[in-house]
Amino acid sequence: MASSLTIEGVHAAYGAVRVIEDVSIAVKPGETVALLGTNGNGKSTLMKCVMGIVRPKDGSIIAEIDGEKHELVGRTTEQIVDLGIALVPEGRRLFPKLTVEENLLLGAFRPKARSEIKANLNFCFESFPRLAERRRQLAGSMSGGEQQMLALARALMLKPRILLVDEPSVGLAPQLVARTIDAIKLLKDHYQLTVLMAEQNFTQAIRIADRGYVIVHGKIAFEGRSASELNNNDLVRKLYMGM
Repeated sequence: MASSLTIEGVHAAYGAVRVIEDVSIAVKPGETVALLGTNGNGKSTLMKCVMGIVRPKDGSIIAEIDGEKHELVGRTTEQIVDLGIALVPEGRRLFPKLTVEENLLLGAFRPKARSEIKANLNFCFESFPRLAERRRQLAGSMSGGEQQMLALARALMLKPRILLVDEPSVGLAPQLVARTIDAIKLLKDHYQLTVLMAEQNFTQAIRIADRGYVIVHGKIAFEGRSASELNNNDLVRKLYMGM
């Protein structure tokens, strides 16, 4: 059974600095939804709110998994992860002094993932042959593109139902960005995931997104009901195409 994520009226701040104001978005079962916006507009903060890293000042975040609804606001990050919600964080956040395989195994600490460690590990190595080649290499010694693949694979070791991906293109060469976006689609299809992806690379994001939202100064400025609608919106053209 597919999973969904509903964010309603969320406000968040760092101290007295407001970052997100009255944000409402929905990710339906099996969708890939893009959260688009330039740096500093609140994309990462919203992801952290979903994961319990930042506690919203107001609002509701509901994850529906296997027909059961769970209010995420007020839960710890560990409790949210145990529900089957995984985050690929901006900047990858790997353990640089551990090997590739050790990083992957640490991703499988969720109880429901432990019984399938071997199968999931094999799939990660099949999906990313470079990781298989370098399974004994320290994560911190790999290239940016390889580290991004490892971060994605580590999240999949959790056996998630909902996958959050925060700025997967940051720090990568254009060719590697395209490969990373393609990998997200591959993993989403294989595991039948529901995906919310925060991204500032509009062109790459809409290649795999079913639809998306544009966030500006912490508020949802536009909701595109399809990739085509996003592509033809005046605000999007102004922000991303200089038109």
